[in-house]
Parts: sequence; C-alpha cells; structure tokens
Amino acid sequence: MSELHLPNRVRRLAAEHPDRPAVTAGDSTLTYRDLDAYTNRVATALQSLAADPKRVGALLRMGLPGAATFVGCAKAGLVFTPINWRLTPGESAVIAVDAELSVLVVEADFADAAHAVAQSLPDVHVVVVGDASLVPGARTWDQLLDEGTDIDPGFGDDPHAEVLQLYTSGTTGKPKGVVAVHRNLYNVQENFDLYEFEHDSVSLNALPLFHIAGAGWISTSLSAGLHLVLLGEMRPALVAQAIADHRVTHAFLVPAAIGMLLEHPDLERYDLSSLEVVAYGASPITPTLLARTMDTLDCRLVQRYGMTETTGALTALRAGDHDPHGPRTHLLRSAGTPLPGTEVQIRDIVTGEPLPQGATGEIVSRSRNNVAGYWRRDAETAAMYTEDGFLRTGDAGHIDRDGYLFVTDRVKDMIITGGENVYPVEVEAVLAEHPAVAEVAVVGLPDARWGEAVTAVVRLAEGVEPPTESELVAFTSGRLASYKKPRRIHIVRELPRNASGKILKRTLRDTLPTRDTLPTAQEAGR
Repeated sequence: MSELHLPNRVRRLAAEHPDRPAVTAGDSTLTYRDLDAYTNRVATALQSLAADPKRVGALLRMGLPGAATFVGCAKAGLVFTPINWRLTPGESAVIAVDAELSVLVVEADFADAAHAVAQSLPDVHVVVVGDASLVPGARTWDQLLDEGTDIDPGFGDDPHAEVLQLYTSGTTGKPKGVVAVHRNLYNVQENFDLYEFEHDSVSLNALPLFHIAGAGWISTSLSAGLHLVLLGEMRPALVAQAIADHRVTHAFLVPAAIGMLLEHPDLERYDLSSLEVVAYGASPITPTLLARTMDTLDCRLVQRYGMTETTGALTALRAGDHDPHGPRTHLLRSAGTPLPGTEVQIRDIVTGEPLPQGATGEIVSRSRNNVAGYWRRDAETAAMYTEDGFLRTGDAGHIDRDGYLFVTDRVKDMIITGGENVYPVEVEAVLAEHPAVAEVAVVGLPDARWGEAVTAVVRLAEGVEPPTESELVAFTSGRLASYKKPRRIHIVRELPRNASGKILKRTLRDTLPTRDTLPTAQEAGR
C-alpha cells in the first residue's frame, strides 16, 4: 500500500522517469528528479524547525512553494496545514493557535496575517515567500532551502501517519481541523482510470491550496505521474491562457469557475482543443451549465462528490454518464455511483435507520477515505459517525434503482414551508434554465405565516433584458409544485462565496430582508 502514498510515488517516479516534467509554476518547470531533490531540501529544513505537534502552516496561493511544502511535510513526517489566505489576520491566528503551528510559510502579500500569527504564537518560525523584511525575524524561502540537505528523511510508509490538516470553511460555524492520514490520500489505479489519465497527460490546478480539492488534486496528479501546472489565481483569462500555453489535457474546476470561464467574452481567442477531461465538484452544478460546458469546451466531464471529511470523493458521475442531449439526461442531476471500496447509504435524519430505494434522507458513507476525526474535537468527531462506522455527511439525497446518488441539498439548508419540505437545489435547477439567469441560490427566510418562505437570489446574465420578479416566478409554473415556487426573488450583482466556490447561504440568510407581516390573500394563494 505504501507505494501509492504521495511521498513514495514522487520517489519512485524520480527513479523510473527522472526526466518527465513534474511541476510547472510560472516560467519554471521541475522534472520528477528535480522535484524529488527540491522537496528533500524542503523536508529536511522543515524537520529541523518543527516541534511537536509538528504542524507546518501555509498561507500560500497554489504554486511551487505550496506544493513543495505539502510533499516536503509528507516526506518529513510533518503535518501540512494550509490556511485560507482570504481570512482576516485575526481569523488566521485563531486557526494557527488551534493547530499549534511550529512553522508558518507565507507569501509576502499576507504579511499582516503572519504578524497576527506571530503575536499569538511567539515561538513560531515564519518563512516568507518574497520580501521577508515585512515580517521581523522571518526567513526567506531561499534561506529555508539553503538550510536543507539532499538527504531524504524517508517518511511516508505508515498508512496511519497524519499528513494533512485542513480547516472546514466555517460556513456552518467555527472552523474545525480535519486530519487526514496517508491512507486517506492513497491513490489507486481505479482513481486514475476515472479521469482517463495517460502517461503524457498535463493537469491544471488553480484551486485553493487550503481546500481538499486543491490539495487532493496535487496528490492525485503527482501520484499518477502527470505534468502538473500550478496557477495561483482562478481568473478565467489566466485559466484559458494556461490551457492554451501548456496544452492542458485535464483540469479540476469548481462550477463557479466553469461558469466564469464560459462567460469570458474572448474565450474564442484561446485554443482549448487540448482539453480532454474536466473534473468538477466542491459545490452543486445545474444540468443547464453542464450541457453548456460540454457543448462549449467539447471535452468529457467527470463529477466527484465528497467533502473534506471524506478526503475528496465518495461517488463519481463518470464521463459516459454525461449525456446532455440523449435519453439519460436525467443523470446530469446525479452525483454518480460509489467509488471502489466506498459504501453509500441513505439514513433517516432523525432515527438513523436505513431508508428504502428512492427515499430522501441523510447521505452516509463508509470507506478508507473517511478521516478519523477532527483535531482535538472529541465531541464533534463522535457526532460525525454512526454507531456502525458510517460518516454522516450532513447532505440530503436519495439513491435510485440503478444505484445513482442524487444529492438534494444540505440537511440544514432544507426549507420547511407550510409543513412541506423543499430542497433548494430543485428550485435552483429550474430557475437556472431561464435564459436571463446566470446564477441562482435559494434559501428559506423567516415568514410569519408559512414558517419559512422560499427565496431566490439571482445574478443575471450579461447583456440580457432584466426579467421582472413575477416573470421569473411564472417561469417556474408547471415545473415546480406550487409550494416550491419562490415567494420572493432578489436580483444581485454577485453571490457571496467562500474560497472553494461554494455559495455562502448562511450569509444570504443573515443579510437578506425578511418579511414579518402576514401575506395578503393573493400572496397566500399557493
């Protein structure tokens, strides 16, 4: 098993394919021989600095220092702990203290956060990528490399050794450290086959380093021996240019990024013909956007459904299941079928009992990818698992007769209006079909009569005639049951998101105006 752990894969590829391109960042490309030597220096330098509990923090965009720190930590028996650089300095310090960081590698752009961390952890060693003078007492990245040696520390064989600690986005509360071990990141051939990788495939990673999709795509791409192109920003023009320049064949994009890429006014200027497979996940996607993506990019799509606590995917909607114009179009609403070695069930949200085929309940899973728990959060860890070892995802869904999982929504996002359950994704999928709607999010807001009112928040497409609220509501007639129709629609310029591209529905619920008075008789006609 250890042969497929990330650090051992890098070592093996350096021996068997030393001259194969491994990582490109900016104008620099490292072969697998180069990457192995480079990460040895990072590993030994970090090993000399990190004290128990041996956690190395990172406030880094996707790039060579971030990828090298990840692999270096894995080689050195350290735990790589990337932090969301979009947080405030104070929020970053809270996470650093919770993780008890010994070392923080930070870009100069995030010097304010480094100051906050250093004030909270006076003994932390700060390494700055860029101008180290911005953080008193800090090392530069080059100085760190000079302190390392070419001797490989040799860690990576123990499948139960901790290697990665990611903090949940905090969309539902205080961020928690999710601890993954080598076994969770173990990449098998079936995973590589899912993406139809070839030995000369070129993979693009422009995802946040602090998200499981970003860190996981590094692990998957390097473990498969691909040429990995790292991009620090998910801007449409930069993504398109990187695909064209490096002849990228495989990319992992979140739905929001896919939508922005397709909306780029000069997309036709870029040669995207090298694209073979686009993997997507991290947040829901509408069938309308899926069909448009396949038609525009002319490549195959693979969906992965999972979460940080499952170290990536539970299920996959494979390329052959994406059929936007044929008899299996309904599968575009699906999250696919379980990956090898993964059990997925639907349980009653209240009793925890397994539910029959087609019934909606909480999605639970059992697999080697499930993490053991949260960092020093025994109560939350215990609540995450059922008595028989299934992880509770917090997502609602059902499984059809062919074994395909359909994710309806977060359990906490379900709207109860007049005693009826409404899953926002159903309403969002319908409104997204309107030609004037670029993006939509649906939430439940307090309502004096119905308990909660189905409320849609819409971002309009560019260059369209803005529809009225009544026109959008009328568009749902015949497509949704009456009680599922939005009772209120808000037009906005943009939707609030976290760094992984997920829409922050809690933010919408907290900021949108509510209606505390009883509706009129006309409004009550449901």
